[in-house]
Amino acid sequence: MKSWHMTLGAGLDGLVLRDHDIPHPGSREVLLRVHATSLNQREISILRHGRYPLPVKPDVVALCDGACEVVRLGEGASRVRVGDRVIASIFPHWQDGPFGADRAAQLGGSLDGMLSEYVVLPEDALVSIPEHLSYEEAAALPCAGVTAWNALNGGQPLKAGDDVLTLGSGGVSLFALQIAKAAGARIIATTSGDDKAARLRALGADEVLDHQRMPQWGEHVRRLADGVGVQRVVHVAGDLAQSYAAVARGGEIALVGTMGSPDATIAVGTAFASGATLRPVAAGSRAQLASFVRLVARQRMRPVIARTFTFDEAPAALAWFDAGHGFGKTVIRVP
Repeated sequence: MKSWHMTLGAGLDGLVLRDHDIPHPGSREVLLRVHATSLNQREISILRHGRYPLPVKPDVVALCDGACEVVRLGEGASRVRVGDRVIASIFPHWQDGPFGADRAAQLGGSLDGMLSEYVVLPEDALVSIPEHLSYEEAAALPCAGVTAWNALNGGQPLKAGDDVLTLGSGGVSLFALQIAKAAGARIIATTSGDDKAARLRALGADEVLDHQRMPQWGEHVRRLADGVGVQRVVHVAGDLAQSYAAVARGGEIALVGTMGSPDATIAVGTAFASGATLRPVAAGSRAQLASFVRLVARQRMRPVIARTFTFDEAPAALAWFDAGHGFGKTVIRVP
């Protein structure tokens, strides 16, 4: 079998292809044949920026997302069967409850990841793929999907009629738009360019603002939200001050990422006066992933796929993703 490896700070050309023996599953583990995987911003942070908030072991098998077929069961494994189609929680040991250091082992970080022809994982980490999704579509769910779910449902409960702000057109933001729409919320989205704006409206956004034409978009969002601001912000990138300007008193900002402004600061007075909660989001647990997948199955929701690459094209996929070409998820098909 073959797998692609990466090392913290190795650069975007730092993916290395290696040969291995196919591993054997241990007690309550499962051997999985990977059919597809997908990229997230975390890989750019690890490779190009050389920073990540959790440990990354040297020469780790890359990527945390994967859609797989069960091919062999280890001793005592009983939650899945050979032939089942599954995805895995990116935190295999975080089953439920609050996030903590004892649950922080992560695929494609401190644990080998999914950019491989075969992987072995604990059976407790696995969630069945909805029947209506292909492997390529299912590979988009584990990181971006559960992050969006946690951002909207892991803190204050999302209610029908709430105003929700999403930023941009990456995987987390598009899933958040779909989840919020399914809950009956009103969605205001920011993006750049008329084409992306049209696509966001087609997905269900009620209002779309161009953040390049309107850099101070926070106050405009507040006016659109009845002058009081949005109840929820899914903040993945950009100016955090604008998210504070947009959020309602007593609302919540789910801090998913700091792309574009990693060293941004907020005045204590601004944060206090907002009356809003700033909640960092670390993807999600297996229980949250299972809840999100049940919603995907009920709503027959489909992720937005920007482009699909072959396994051999993994370095090209990473470069294309980093260049910001995609609207939605970048997927790698594994042979």
